[in-house]
Amino acid sequence: MGLFERRGNLGVGTWPARRARISPTSASLVQGDTTRAYADLAERSARLATVLREGADGRGGVGRGDRVAYLGTNDTRAFETFFAAGLLGAVFAPLNFRLAPAEVSSLLRDCGARTLVVGHGVDDLVVAALAQETPVERVLSFGSAPVAADDLEQEVAQAAPFTDVVDVVLEDPALLLYTSGTTGHPKAAVLTHGSLTWNTFNQLGHIDFVSTDRILCFAPLFHAVGFGQSTLATLFKGGTIEMLDGFDAGTVLRTIAERRITGMAVVPTMLQMMVEHPDWADADLSSLRYVNYGGSPATEHISRAWQERGVVLQQGYGMTEAAPGVYMAPNRGGEDRPVSVGVPHFFTDVAVLGEDGSVRPVGTEQGELLVRGPHLFDGYWERPEASAETVVDGSWFRSGDVLRADPDGWAYVVDRVKDIVISGGENIYPAEVEAALVALEGVRSAAVVARPDDRWGEVGVAFVERAPGSTLTEDDLRARLDGRLARYKTPAQFVFVDALPRNASGKVLRTDLRGRVNPGETA
Repeated sequence: MGLFERRGNLGVGTWPARRARISPTSASLVQGDTTRAYADLAERSARLATVLREGADGRGGVGRGDRVAYLGTNDTRAFETFFAAGLLGAVFAPLNFRLAPAEVSSLLRDCGARTLVVGHGVDDLVVAALAQETPVERVLSFGSAPVAADDLEQEVAQAAPFTDVVDVVLEDPALLLYTSGTTGHPKAAVLTHGSLTWNTFNQLGHIDFVSTDRILCFAPLFHAVGFGQSTLATLFKGGTIEMLDGFDAGTVLRTIAERRITGMAVVPTMLQMMVEHPDWADADLSSLRYVNYGGSPATEHISRAWQERGVVLQQGYGMTEAAPGVYMAPNRGGEDRPVSVGVPHFFTDVAVLGEDGSVRPVGTEQGELLVRGPHLFDGYWERPEASAETVVDGSWFRSGDVLRADPDGWAYVVDRVKDIVISGGENIYPAEVEAALVALEGVRSAAVVARPDDRWGEVGVAFVERAPGSTLTEDDLRARLDGRLARYKTPAQFVFVDALPRNASGKVLRTDLRGRVNPGETA
């Protein structure tokens, strides 16, 4: 199949071939009424680089290795700031705008950013965060933050484009991404220019991005998916990124139809919310060539709902430390293996940690996944001990996830090492129990965590979201699980909740759930 042919929705046959046209006049970023052609993106980034470098009144001049923090909802200007920082050899640090002010100020102190660029939707947060001690010397605002901030839009318009040559190599840091914080202690993964470059190549190996693509981006840009899953690969090939400042199921379905979106990256919760939306049945999804997702497997009935609409679902597996890709399902073969994360990316080595502590080939035994490759991060920011703890045998990164693989290489993430419930000497994998629960009619979502037990050491506690209108009881669940799960795997306790706690990327915050059954636990 030619590089510039476009595949049909199920990866069988092709659409008419289209010649790729990577052009300075093509749209790179679109948000609402704002469109940035590639030439515009390049010039605005270069002008912003000048503004950052020059500083103001001796404050906040950005140079090589300095951190430039960004706080704001998804916006085209976040990409401009990212590229501007790269031109200077500086490091872009997007911060989670859903955090509390004290948490934001803590991250600013952690990364040591003297310059803060402010986008939209965070005015009150910025004021409260900067009222606390931070290293920030200069605030540049694209929005209307009511702080002592420079008007960045005006400064960019007046600045000359940055034309100096800064010697930046692949090993230099480019991006600080704070881990999602499900353990309660965010750390900044240092992604180099090489990390991002090789991850882009890995994405291109699994998905045929072309310049005619229109990719929808609503994943937050402070998360690895926002930058690394589809966006940079699309920009590399000259396609268009359609920006949304957040996820709303109805808005996404409408945008897919109106803007003829060809692909997007999501988490399973989003897939479910779109299927359950009133507009789902009549939504025009004919332009979609693929949807990639990760974080956890989609339930079988949700996967089937998308497949029945002719949409390829490509599940992947990754982590912030891998920028983020490690595994992804090809666009053929995944229909029959809906819970598999696929096969390794091209420039990724994988292995498992054997019971004896040795590095073993994938498939020889079930064990903790080890990852190696040029896309991996360069450790955690100013945390050498934490960085060293993740390395085995000199070069392998410990993922913390238990993996098994079929002889043909298709892999399955069994569970997090730290999430395994050890009850009476038996290992209970929460993901297996959760899959059995969500397969039951009336269960919308579920999460299982460990609770200390005097007799068994640990037992499982299941937090369950009922489907709308469901009246399921604990007795109902126990009866329906009987015969589906071994008795020792059935949770000792069921807790019904209106909604499971989730972070910005849609992952369940197990720390919160463990805290409910074992007050005082924070990790």
